[in-house]
Amino acid sequence: MANRELFIKMVFDIASELKVPLIDEHVYARATINESRPTTSIVFVFDGDESVIRGFLGLAQYYRSIVLKKAERFFIPVPDLLLQLEC
Repeated sequence: MANRELFIKMVFDIASELKVPLIDEHVYARATINESRPTTSIVFVFDGDESVIRGFLGLAQYYRSIVLKKAERFFIPVPDLLLQLEC
């Protein structure tokens, strides 16, 4: 459990550092993420290497998108593409 909490804290810290908008469950009332609708879905898996988080959040900057946190996963919604980061 401590590993997942560290993962979530690292994502929040790096998102803040990179000034990437990150929205979590405390901010939104409801978020529906249709994982089956995009033509492409890419899953990033955090294995202790911070560069995975930085690469994921860098894509949010590239696509000028937000990052949504739902449970212990993070999503970047882009048209026809769903990027997901999990621990």
